[in-house]
Amino acid sequence: MTPPRRARRELRVAAVLLLVQGVLMEGLVAVGLVVLLALGIPQAAITDHAEVFALPYLRENLYPMMAMSGIFAALRITAAVGLWRDRLWGLALACVMCVVTLGLMVFLLPAGLLDGVLSGTALVLLLHARLGRDATGAVRSALSPTDRA
Repeated sequence: MTPPRRARRELRVAAVLLLVQGVLMEGLVAVGLVVLLALGIPQAAITDHAEVFALPYLRENLYPMMAMSGIFAALRITAAVGLWRDRLWGLALACVMCVVTLGLMVFLLPAGLLDGVLSGTALVLLLHARLGRDATGAVRSALSPTDRA
């Protein structure tokens, strides 16, 4: 497989991972918030019966967290579309979203574990696709030729 083709495939796989994460893990949460609000279900009715997050502060602010999930979903889906269309801004947005998610995942347990797996895998694919090989297919070194001497 040629290097550009391999990089394109890695970007596409990362885009699919981001899309799955954005739609299923974050988008459905935002849709759930709309349903809960439409049905008039108070936040306490959920937090009293479920261990949603490891930190009490996040449990106490469940509905705002669900709303922020919608923002993350929109940004993650936008990044996935940008990657699929081979746009540099999509790569940049995807990297930012992955790094932010990896930083926040410890606070969002237990769902943060799957977030970390998806975002970590996507980040490795993004970095390898962009920085792994040059146009001729040679592996890019972390050190420049002058630094190796």
